[in-house]
Amino acid sequence: RFVLVDKVDFLQWIGTAAAFFLVTILVYTFLPGSVVVENPTMRLPSRRASGGWGRGGTEAVLPRGLGGLENGEGLTFEPTRLRDKWARERSQDAQSVAELGRPVKRVGARKPRLALVFGDLSPDAMQLQMISVASVLEAMGYEMKVFSFEDGPCSSIWSTIGIPVEILPVDTKLLTSMDWLDYDGMLVNSIEARPVFSSLLQEPFKSVPVIWTVHETSLAHCIREYKSSGMTQILGGWQEVFSRANVIVFPNYILPVMYAAFDSGNYFVIPGSPAPAFQADRFIAKNYDKDVRISLSLGPRDFVIAMVGSQFSYDGLLMEEALVLQAVGPLLQQYPSENSTQTELKVRILTGNQTDKHRIALEAIALNVGFSRGAVEHVAVEDTDNLLAIANLVIYCSCLDEQSFPSVLVEAMILEKLVIAPDLGMITKYIDDGINGLLFPRKNIAMLSQVLLQVVSNGELSDLGKNIASVGKARAKDLMASEAIEGYAVLLENVIKFPSETLTPLTAGEIPLPLKQEWKWHLFEDVKHLYNVNESLADCKMLKKMDWHRNRKNDPHSITPKIDETFSAIAWKEERANRIMSAKMKLEEEYLKERSDQPRGTWEEVYRNVKRVDRMKNELHERDEKELERTGQPLCIYEPFYGEGTWPFLHQSSLYRGIGLSSKGRRFGADDIDASSRLPLLNSGYYRDILGEFGAFFALANRIDRIHKNSWIGFQSWRVTARKVE
Repeated sequence: RFVLVDKVDFLQWIGTAAAFFLVTILVYTFLPGSVVVENPTMRLPSRRASGGWGRGGTEAVLPRGLGGLENGEGLTFEPTRLRDKWARERSQDAQSVAELGRPVKRVGARKPRLALVFGDLSPDAMQLQMISVASVLEAMGYEMKVFSFEDGPCSSIWSTIGIPVEILPVDTKLLTSMDWLDYDGMLVNSIEARPVFSSLLQEPFKSVPVIWTVHETSLAHCIREYKSSGMTQILGGWQEVFSRANVIVFPNYILPVMYAAFDSGNYFVIPGSPAPAFQADRFIAKNYDKDVRISLSLGPRDFVIAMVGSQFSYDGLLMEEALVLQAVGPLLQQYPSENSTQTELKVRILTGNQTDKHRIALEAIALNVGFSRGAVEHVAVEDTDNLLAIANLVIYCSCLDEQSFPSVLVEAMILEKLVIAPDLGMITKYIDDGINGLLFPRKNIAMLSQVLLQVVSNGELSDLGKNIASVGKARAKDLMASEAIEGYAVLLENVIKFPSETLTPLTAGEIPLPLKQEWKWHLFEDVKHLYNVNESLADCKMLKKMDWHRNRKNDPHSITPKIDETFSAIAWKEERANRIMSAKMKLEEEYLKERSDQPRGTWEEVYRNVKRVDRMKNELHERDEKELERTGQPLCIYEPFYGEGTWPFLHQSSLYRGIGLSSKGRRFGADDIDASSRLPLLNSGYYRDILGEFGAFFALANRIDRIHKNSWIGFQSWRVTARKVE
């Protein structure tokens, strides 16, 4: 009997366990965080593994809409390669000073010079940020000049703070515009300023330090289109430009992942931007409330709770949204009526990678909590501004520990919305609980119900909640301004190696605190209403123009693209078909030419042709036209140059003759002298840099009678022409 009872109990235990596992499987099917992940995670190539993505691995998080993340908690971005490089350079400098045995004193004669390059001078968040940064850099001892391809309202602002502005011409080649060697470093801003790299990719401008700030997402969204259309030339061009910059700066940690295809180990993040404030000002200036509520299926008296979260997709996102909805549930008791004429509680969830399973599961959860059908809906990322503008309070429902304060919360606070968020490290750094926002423990989301009941009373936001939102608005306008401004100062210290003739600027730690605490909003009061509301659309149009022209460029000897042509829209497939047809026709013509009989000529003609070719190959022989023009001239002026970047600054008349310091980068069809063939010492980059233009003098002095036939000789640097001083 005892054995039989034990056997029955054992069978009962087996049945109970089977029922438990069956229920678990069903729940996991309809309520998993992993349903968000439908695309595989993106892995950075192994050559960029040292960049610091992840905990010892190379796995990266993808933004919503670009993929999913298996396990994203604690994932961080660290510019390991850049920091190792800077540490190594500091160690070498310290070792050099130690070998001298005495401290090195710098006696400078001029301030360090910086060039700031923009695509245009329209009043946007980038202009506000860089004007604020430039004001601090000027106080630190830097001398700056602004260059732009288009004029705009911000030109007067730059002049107000004492920084000159020069508009780069768009109807000539860019290389004829500036001698970038005059500057110790360059701050290039936005992808619209890409044309300036046409000269920076050529010698002698390759050595100029370049910090390129990229804040647009339009190019990242075009990468897939370029790959699918087979536009390898365009992708290769962007890859080359991204690799040329010493540092690529992003304002958040999303963009480095979106631009991972162009990563060469030079990515750096300086969080903080006034962009959310600009977005908020647009809604404050214009009243969109009525139209927005209609578009989001909301009534004029509905109490709206906006649920926002991380821009990354990760495992557990649906579970967090479900727990937050459950915590919001007790507020339904304050809205007993479902009559449309009365105030109702509505929840709108901001999402960027919604799946059908996600939507169905969340609807079931909302109904189970007690919400009526349609009270809980998802809102696309494109409507972020609209949702924040009409929301009564904003709940940050993501518990993913990120590295910077979410920009969506900054915009919500500027719009004077009450922000409630979990007590994550990057949030508690800027939100004081009960002062400019409210916090709830991330390990106990159920406590959110008590927090909500404190600030929502009788279906409306309480006075406490309104006061907290008001304080949050006052603090959010300049949130993270200090970190951003100081970040650029630190970056310049690490990237730029100042020559001995420059004065030493102040360090980032010596910046007075009042200078870096806020953006220069007062300078934009008269022009910020001109902010382009269709900025992203304008970026896409600009990219199509720029890349279309680059794709059409056929001249292999052209070193700079002309940007003054009119661009037209055309189907990419048609263009590719035309190219294939042209290549086939050219190939057929070559075949026909090879098959046709070619006149051989006499032996005397063949001999003369061979001798003519030998004379053309002889690099020390002048061309016949130049030789005739120089006959009778008492003077010949030689212009030493190095690299393709100097070509536009060299004279074309017979009075001048170029002398190249390297066999590479010589002008096509010109009778320039190759200095390295006359002085082999110049083949070494070390001696070429040490001697500079004096190397050309020594090379010319070596058996000068074979080259110089005139009575007088002169020398002029190409930089004289670049400075427009004849």
